[in-house]
Amino acid sequence: MGDSEPLRLFHTGLHPCGYWPERTARDLVLDPGDPRLAGFYPQALSWGFRRSGDIVYRPHCQGCRACVAVRIPVQAFRPNRSQRRCLARNRDVQTRVLPAGRNEERLELYRRYLRARHPQGGMDGHGAAEFDQFLVGSWTHGRFLELRAGGRLLAVAATDVVDDALSAVYTFFDPDEAGRGLGTLAILHQLRWAARDGLGHLYLGYWIDGHAKMDYKRRFRPLEAFDGRRWRPLEEPPSR
Repeated sequence: MGDSEPLRLFHTGLHPCGYWPERTARDLVLDPGDPRLAGFYPQALSWGFRRSGDIVYRPHCQGCRACVAVRIPVQAFRPNRSQRRCLARNRDVQTRVLPAGRNEERLELYRRYLRARHPQGGMDGHGAAEFDQFLVGSWTHGRFLELRAGGRLLAVAATDVVDDALSAVYTFFDPDEAGRGLGTLAILHQLRWAARDGLGHLYLGYWIDGHAKMDYKRRFRPLEAFDGRRWRPLEEPPSR
C-alpha cells in the first residue's frame, strides 16, 4: 500500500450501544490492517476518533449524535474547589509513568475493578489476553500512569502519548477506595503530566449529555467539544 493512498474507513454492523442498552450503535473504523495507522492516529484524535485496543473508531449512529468527543486544553485548565479537595485528600498518593504492559498486580486490580463496576456486563470475565488486547495493543505508544499509596497499587490510567497531546484511554482502580475519587485523581495527574511535558491537550474520549457516568467530564474546565468540523468550547456547567 502506497503512502499516497487514503486510509480506508469502514462502517461496522449494528451492535448494542455501550451507553444506552435499549439502543443499537454503529461505528466508523479506520482500516485496522493499514500499517500506517500509528502515523494517522494523532490526526484521528483531532477528528474525534478514539482507540480501543488496535481499533481506532468514532461513533456514527443513524439518528443519534449523543457521543461528543471532548478534550481539555491543558495550559488553560485550573482545578475547581472539588478537584483541589480531591488532590488534598490524596496527598499520600505517588505517581509513576511506566511503559504499558501487563503484570500480575495490574491484572488482578483490573479484574477486581471490572467485577465491581461491570458485573454481568461481558467485561467481568476479562483475563490476560483481553487486558493485552484492550489496554496495551500492538502499535501504540502507550504508557501506564500508576497511582500508589504506601507501595500499594491503587489505580492505573492507560494513556496514549502523541505529538502534542495525551489521550486517556481507560482507567481502572481499587473498588474498595471509592472515597478517594481515583478516577478524578487520575485525570488530574494526567493533566499535570501533560503540563509538565508542554503538551496542548488531554483527550477524554466521549461525553454524553444526560448520562450519569459521563457527567464527571464536564467538571474539567475549560472543556472543548468536537462538532464534526472543529473543536469549540463546551458550555460550562454551574460553578462548584
